[in-house]
Amino acid sequence: MVVDLLVALGYGGSLKDAGQAIGKSGDGGIDGIIKEDKLGLDVVCIQAKRWERTVGRPEVQAFAGSMEGVKAKKGVLISTSSFSKDAEEYVQRIERKIVLLDGKTVTRLMIEHGVGVETVRTFDIKKVNFDYFENDIG
Repeated sequence: MVVDLLVALGYGGSLKDAGQAIGKSGDGGIDGIIKEDKLGLDVVCIQAKRWERTVGRPEVQAFAGSMEGVKAKKGVLISTSSFSKDAEEYVQRIERKIVLLDGKTVTRLMIEHGVGVETVRTFDIKKVNFDYFENDIG
Protein backbone atom coordinates (compact mmCIF):
# COMPACT_ATOMS: atom_id res chain seq x y z
CA MET A 1 0.00 0.00 0.00
CA VAL A 2 2.81 2.40 0.88
CA VAL A 3 4.57 1.89 -2.47
CA ASP A 4 1.22 2.23 -4.28
CA LEU A 5 0.58 5.53 -2.48
CA LEU A 6 4.02 6.94 -3.27
CA VAL A 7 3.64 5.99 -6.95
CA ALA A 8 0.26 7.76 -6.94
CA LEU A 9 2.07 10.82 -5.53
CA GLY A 10 4.39 10.80 -8.56
CA TYR A 11 7.42 8.87 -7.36
CA GLY A 12 9.04 6.13 -9.40
CA GLY A 13 7.16 5.72 -12.62
CA SER A 14 5.14 2.60 -13.20
CA LEU A 15 4.29 0.49 -10.18
CA LYS A 16 6.11 -2.44 -11.76
CA ASP A 17 9.57 -0.88 -11.64
CA ALA A 18 9.12 2.08 -9.29
CA GLY A 19 9.85 0.49 -5.98
CA GLN A 20 10.14 -2.61 -3.94
CA ALA A 21 8.99 -3.72 -0.54
CA ILE A 22 11.92 -5.29 1.25
CA GLY A 23 10.73 -5.23 4.86
CA LYS A 24 11.35 -8.50 6.63
CA SER A 25 13.44 -9.83 9.46
CA GLY A 26 16.94 -8.43 9.13
CA ASP A 27 15.93 -5.67 6.69
CA GLY A 28 18.20 -3.20 8.46
CA GLY A 29 15.33 -0.83 9.27
CA ILE A 30 14.26 -0.24 5.66
CA ASP A 31 10.83 -1.56 4.65
CA GLY A 32 11.03 -0.43 1.03
CA ILE A 33 12.90 1.58 -1.55
CA ILE A 34 11.33 3.67 -4.29
CA LYS A 35 12.89 5.62 -7.13
CA GLU A 36 12.59 9.36 -6.65
CA ASP A 37 11.68 9.88 -10.29
CA LYS A 38 11.05 7.96 -13.51
CA LEU A 39 14.75 7.97 -14.35
CA GLY A 40 15.76 6.52 -11.01
CA LEU A 41 18.35 9.23 -10.34
CA ASP A 42 18.00 8.81 -6.59
CA VAL A 43 16.24 6.46 -4.21
CA VAL A 44 13.92 7.17 -1.31
CA CYS A 45 13.91 4.76 1.63
CA ILE A 46 10.59 3.85 3.20
CA GLN A 47 9.77 2.67 6.68
CA ALA A 48 6.20 1.97 7.76
CA LYS A 49 5.15 1.53 11.38
CA ARG A 50 1.76 0.12 12.33
CA TRP A 51 1.74 1.52 15.84
CA GLU A 52 -0.81 2.80 18.28
CA ARG A 53 1.75 4.66 20.37
CA THR A 54 3.57 7.81 19.31
CA VAL A 55 6.73 7.32 17.26
CA GLY A 56 9.59 9.06 19.01
CA ARG A 57 13.00 10.40 18.12
CA PRO A 58 14.84 7.10 18.78
CA GLU A 59 12.86 5.32 16.03
CA VAL A 60 13.34 8.21 13.59
CA GLN A 61 17.04 8.36 14.41
CA ALA A 62 17.39 4.60 13.85
CA PHE A 63 15.70 4.96 10.43
CA ALA A 64 18.08 7.81 9.53
CA GLY A 65 21.00 5.57 10.45
CA SER A 66 19.67 2.63 8.44
CA MET A 67 19.50 4.85 5.35
CA GLU A 68 23.31 4.98 5.42
CA GLY A 69 23.39 1.28 4.51
CA VAL A 70 21.96 2.08 1.06
CA LYS A 71 23.59 5.52 0.79
CA ALA A 72 20.18 7.20 0.64
CA LYS A 73 19.77 10.88 1.40
CA LYS A 74 15.96 10.88 1.42
CA GLY A 75 13.37 8.87 3.27
CA VAL A 76 9.71 8.64 4.19
CA LEU A 77 8.69 7.33 7.59
CA ILE A 78 5.01 6.46 7.74
CA SER A 79 3.08 5.67 10.90
CA THR A 80 -0.51 4.73 11.61
CA SER A 81 -0.18 6.84 14.77
CA SER A 82 1.63 10.16 15.27
CA PHE A 83 5.15 11.49 15.82
CA SER A 84 6.49 13.16 18.93
CA LYS A 85 7.52 16.79 18.82
CA ASP A 86 11.10 15.67 19.47
CA ALA A 87 10.97 13.41 16.40
CA GLU A 88 9.61 16.22 14.24
CA GLU A 89 12.31 18.61 15.47
CA TYR A 90 15.02 15.99 14.87
CA VAL A 91 14.25 15.63 11.14
CA GLN A 92 14.53 19.42 10.78
CA ARG A 93 18.08 19.40 12.18
CA ILE A 94 19.69 16.54 10.27
CA GLU A 95 21.29 16.56 6.83
CA ARG A 96 19.14 13.74 5.45
CA LYS A 97 15.69 14.71 4.24
CA ILE A 98 13.11 12.56 6.04
CA VAL A 99 9.40 13.20 5.66
CA LEU A 100 7.17 12.03 8.51
CA LEU A 101 3.65 11.00 7.51
CA ASP A 102 1.24 10.35 10.37
CA GLY A 103 -1.93 8.28 10.18
CA LYS A 104 -4.22 11.24 9.48
CA THR A 105 -2.04 12.48 6.62
CA VAL A 106 -1.74 9.00 5.11
CA THR A 107 -5.52 8.57 5.27
CA ARG A 108 -6.07 11.95 3.56
CA LEU A 109 -3.56 11.10 0.82
CA MET A 110 -5.13 7.67 0.27
CA ILE A 111 -8.56 9.26 -0.22
CA GLU A 112 -7.21 12.10 -2.36
CA HIS A 113 -5.33 9.73 -4.70
CA GLY A 114 -7.76 6.77 -4.65
CA VAL A 115 -5.34 4.28 -3.11
CA GLY A 116 -6.91 1.51 -1.04
CA VAL A 117 -10.33 3.15 -1.10
CA GLU A 118 -13.40 2.94 -3.28
CA THR A 119 -16.37 5.23 -3.85
CA VAL A 120 -19.56 3.83 -2.38
CA ARG A 121 -21.93 6.68 -3.19
CA THR A 122 -21.77 10.18 -4.63
CA PHE A 123 -24.38 12.89 -4.76
CA ASP A 124 -24.76 16.43 -6.08
CA ILE A 125 -25.94 19.37 -4.03
CA LYS A 126 -27.87 21.93 -6.08
CA LYS A 127 -28.56 25.60 -5.44
CA VAL A 128 -30.69 28.10 -7.28
CA ASN A 129 -28.83 30.03 -10.00
CA PHE A 130 -30.37 33.49 -9.65
CA ASP A 131 -28.51 34.77 -12.75
CA TYR A 132 -30.60 32.36 -14.83
CA PHE A 133 -33.83 34.11 -13.75
CA GLU A 134 -32.50 37.67 -13.93
CA ASN A 135 -32.99 38.05 -17.72
CA ASP A 136 -36.43 36.42 -17.61
CA ILE A 137 -38.09 39.24 -15.60
CA GLY A 138 -40.26 41.68 -17.26
